[in-house]
Amino acid sequence: MENALLIGLSRQTALRNQLDVVANNMANINTSGFKAQNLLFEEYMMPVAEATEFQTQDETLSYVLDYATHTDFTNGSFKATGNDYDLALEGEGFFVVQLADGTEAYTRNGAFHLSTDGQLMSSEGWPVLTTGGPINFTAEDGIVEISQDGTIATELGTRGQIRVVSFERPQDLEKRGETTFLGEDPLIPEDTRIVQGALEQSNVDGVFEVTRLIEITRSYESVSKMLKDADELRQQAISTLGKIQA
Repeated sequence: MENALLIGLSRQTALRNQLDVVANNMANINTSGFKAQNLLFEEYMMPVAEATEFQTQDETLSYVLDYATHTDFTNGSFKATGNDYDLALEGEGFFVVQLADGTEAYTRNGAFHLSTDGQLMSSEGWPVLTTGGPINFTAEDGIVEISQDGTIATELGTRGQIRVVSFERPQDLEKRGETTFLGEDPLIPEDTRIVQGALEQSNVDGVFEVTRLIEITRSYESVSKMLKDADELRQQAISTLGKIQA
């Protein structure tokens, strides 16, 4: 009977973790470049504690284990903004930003802006990298034009090229913040196009997430009822056994 309670508890724990993921997806439904996530589950087989003196053999118990988080890297829709520093990626790949410790990070969120000293920054306040490193603009640059291959042109001429990278296995990336990832061995993407004056929207499907939220709530309530019934059955068994005379 204790095994039934433990199995139910493992299911409740997994459902609660899944609820956190769904809630985070819904909270970022309007976050540019956000990628929806989902938990991956597997059946965890565990034998009962050894009891060789019993007549019957130990049985294998099936627990629920959420072992990983899957990120959906499909492209979101584009929204035109008219801002020269808003960029979107059509195809695979990521923009490259530089964290405070100098580490490179990768994002699809192209909501860029200029700092007070004219440096191109991400929405989190990290420098956006070109093939030559961070870039600064001055009043003399005038209008900034960024071509499909990332080449930056101003009234002073060509200023550099926005750096874009891809990865052989995007699922291996480590999430850092809502729209930023860490990874190793970046590659140069093929057939990726930069769109100036637009932002890639979140790829979260609101209707789907609400449906999942309802399913998770119902499953949690079902498991809670099962645990309550199992606990009442245990109490009844203890009460009955206590009345039996030796």
